[in-house]
Amino acid sequence: MLQHNKITDSELRNKIKNGEICFGGNQKLKIYGTLKCSSGKRMKTENRVFFSSEKDAKQNGFRPCGHCMKSDYQKWKNGLI
Repeated sequence: MLQHNKITDSELRNKIKNGEICFGGNQKLKIYGTLKCSSGKRMKTENRVFFSSEKDAKQNGFRPCGHCMKSDYQKWKNGLI
């Protein structure tokens, strides 16, 4: 897990381009989603964290976003994950 406010914009772009960052999340709400999610783009920088994989996000106690990851969110909501 990498906090947005502890990385420069150029480092962030390089990590995304190199595939080191694939998902973003809200640290306060414990929700993760895709980097293109409109809900995720609106969150405050101090709450934003990044993950290299879904497994990494789940290991840190985050749940799928109901907006950009609807099927995974439904599985989580129904207790299947």
